Amino acid sequence: MSSVGRSRQAVKSKRPYDASHRLTLAHRNRERIIDAAERRFLRDGYAPTTIAAIARDARVSVDTIYKSFRGKPGLVRAISARILRGEGPVPAEQRSDELQAREADPRKIIQAWGAFVTEIAPKAAPVMRLIRDAAGSDPELRALLEEMGTDRLRRMTENAGRLRAAGHLRPGVTATHAADVLWTYSSAELYELLVLRRGMPLKRYGKFVADAMITALL
Repeated sequence: MSSVGRSRQAVKSKRPYDASHRLTLAHRNRERIIDAAERRFLRDGYAPTTIAAIARDARVSVDTIYKSFRGKPGLVRAISARILRGEGPVPAEQRSDELQAREADPRKIIQAWGAFVTEIAPKAAPVMRLIRDAAGSDPELRALLEEMGTDRLRRMTENAGRLRAAGHLRPGVTATHAADVLWTYSSAELYELLVLRRGMPLKRYGKFVADAMITALL
């Protein structure tokens, strides 16, 4: 066989580039960094935690964290976004949308919202407290806090609009009032008051939230 033939055969025998493997490794590194940052922030606080400590815990370089997250505010943003997805492969927001599209009984919809609260609040509340505490001295976290509040109100306004469009709201309850009710009962602050400070069991808390929403809206 000529040298040209051997060269062509070598090229043909090369395995194609596996981009999926690289993406999987990148995802694993990202999740490991977020895990390490969440542990450090909740254990040591926002200000005392350094990027170097997080990098050491995650077994990556400091440059890798800065390239991926741009620093501590970006890490907190990533932690919050992951928590709000809830548990499992399908984000909580998507599950809620799908439920509203197929379920005709508004009580079942709101009861599911109560379950979503118990799924997300135990992890969200400590991070929200971290953000609130650090927001006083960090403009980026102050902006993140405002952004998260605005986004949650947007989401609750959409949910309230769907309840109104389906004719589920009782007479006299406007979509704006319904959004305020949903926004209040889905807050991390209410979880802190009733579960963390009053010791209400989590399952009972979810039922409390759903019952209160149903009573106020339907």
